[in-house]
Amino acid sequence: MRHLVLSPGFAVLACLYATTGQAHEATFHCEAVTASVAAAGFDDVVTVTCADNHALISGDTYPDHEMMTGITGTNEQVPVPAVNYASPITLAPTLGTAPHTRDAALGVAVNGVPIYDYTAGGEMSQEDLGTYQADLDTVATGQLDACGGHAGRGDDYHYHAAPTCMIDQMANKGPDAIIGWAFDGFPIYADSNPDGTAIAGGVLDVCNGQADDVFGYRYHTSEGAPYIIQCLMGEVPDIDALPRVRPLGAADGGPGPEAGQPPRGGVDDLVFVQGEDGERTMTYSYQGADYYIKYAPSETENCYNFETRTVTNGGELFEQELCRE
Repeated sequence: MRHLVLSPGFAVLACLYATTGQAHEATFHCEAVTASVAAAGFDDVVTVTCADNHALISGDTYPDHEMMTGITGTNEQVPVPAVNYASPITLAPTLGTAPHTRDAALGVAVNGVPIYDYTAGGEMSQEDLGTYQADLDTVATGQLDACGGHAGRGDDYHYHAAPTCMIDQMANKGPDAIIGWAFDGFPIYADSNPDGTAIAGGVLDVCNGQADDVFGYRYHTSEGAPYIIQCLMGEVPDIDALPRVRPLGAADGGPGPEAGQPPRGGVDDLVFVQGEDGERTMTYSYQGADYYIKYAPSETENCYNFETRTVTNGGELFEQELCRE
């Protein structure tokens, strides 16, 4: 039996439910999710509310750590804060009989940033789960920054591998710290077992998880592919209703620009800089030419004035006010 010392109330519940076999009781799970965010020190930027059999982890998906710098396989998208993004964590997790995949987030880190599987290119099939997807590996193809994340087609920052920079920021950093939650209600830990021991080869299943004596099941990050949770082993009846960050739209209500296309062969010297005045700029070079994406808050709430010269647009100047809904 493992005791998790996150708060006095949580420790009591962990002992009780691990002993009685009632580890999936909603009150325990709500306390566990809430305590994991608070213990990590992110309760000042992330809120947790429990209702309708879910714990909602809410934030703007925009972490307070370095982002984007060092990426070579860029899709020419930049991180832009989301608006009231809420990740629903099931409070009554139940293991299913088959893994579930999704072409979007599978869970959320304790700092409110969504967690995807390690691939880019759409939803994985059941066959894909058991086969290493080399061409779609976001780590191997240089699509991720040093923190394990990047901006997706919705200009939303998310993780595809271990959120190393977030983990370094955690007040309770250590093997027993929960670093995130999958949408099916099971916790995500780092590379080792919660007691600090190494995870033996072949123990983690196809979703990068294993049995847990408190929660019934848990996921892990790992040094090699799939690096992080790549599917959901628990039941998620409303999987099609799980949240997505919608792409930026034009200020007049029309569609925003089409998503960028990764420049063939990758770019050089990509750097993302955040100014004190709210301006954010991503600069990089491609085949000897310089490109950039720059934006700053406009006078309209949740809207930004963009100025870009990208490879996708042939180096042409693009200026437009774009907004989050």
